Amino acid sequence: MAMRCKRCRDRAAIEIRRHNAAFCRDCFFHYVRQQVTRAIDKHHMLRPGDRVLVAVSGGKDSLALWDLLLELGHRAEGLYMGLGIGAYSERSKDLCQAFAAARGAKLVVYDLAEEQGYSIPEAAGRPRRAGARRSSCGVCGLSKRYVFNRVALEGGYDVVATGHNLDDEAAVLFANTLRWDIETMARQFPVLEATRPGLVKKVKPLYRVAERETAAYCVLKGIDYVVEECPLVAGNTQLRHKETLNQMEEASPGAKHNFLFGFIDRAAELLRSAEHAELTECARCGMVTQAPEDPDAVPVCAFCRSRERLLGARGRHADLPVVEAATR
Repeated sequence: MAMRCKRCRDRAAIEIRRHNAAFCRDCFFHYVRQQVTRAIDKHHMLRPGDRVLVAVSGGKDSLALWDLLLELGHRAEGLYMGLGIGAYSERSKDLCQAFAAARGAKLVVYDLAEEQGYSIPEAAGRPRRAGARRSSCGVCGLSKRYVFNRVALEGGYDVVATGHNLDDEAAVLFANTLRWDIETMARQFPVLEATRPGLVKKVKPLYRVAERETAAYCVLKGIDYVVEECPLVAGNTQLRHKETLNQMEEASPGAKHNFLFGFIDRAAELLRSAEHAELTECARCGMVTQAPEDPDAVPVCAFCRSRERLLGARGRHADLPVVEAATR
């Protein structure tokens, strides 16, 4: 017997096992909008009139988020960051530009190699010390956090929104729990407020929506997105954690939901209240970073340290301008 929509009793287009529910196309769109609206309202992510910068990659999550924020009436503009990963980056940019053009929305394009002097493949391929190389995902994440904050500051945006979904957040929490990385867990929350000048508020409106659901949203909406994984992601630990959680979810629907929401509702505030990280200004770029434990040490943010190592190895450090952004 065909499944019926829980809301209207029409023929269902998608089943959501963790809610023991199925929805037709239109009711599924209502469900996704409802989840995003609940996330925004519960955590006071956005205020009326906020200028929102949506970090878009050409993937399903970020384009679904941008589409949803526009539909919900928010002043949402996109930021695409070119990573220099050959044809993959070019196709990702083309899809973001096509998405923006179809909706009359503004897209800011930031080329990492042009602006900062390196691409992600170059950064990942440079030895950090004898016999070791940087993780492509690690240097990519650091670069994105830096650039998102910088562009938002320079553009006068109030909020940066990223497309982290329920699966992403559960996998990160799982990894941090295995390591008991309390410091990082204290910062894992749907909202990171701008606690001082130099920082822009960061929000994750999709944290209540599963990865499978964002894919279904794009397919049913006709949103073209990059299906293939980043070619540099092979061996990424988070993918293995996602596979483990998927196995748990298959055996017990709602496992990821309960794990993540239980943390947010019961433990996250306790960890955040216990966090005592002192912030200061980076001596290189003048923006916000964590103060070193040694009071006599010169504070330099993680992005500036990474960039100096990379460009210093290429003999280009002195030729590049001082950057003006913050990491968080």
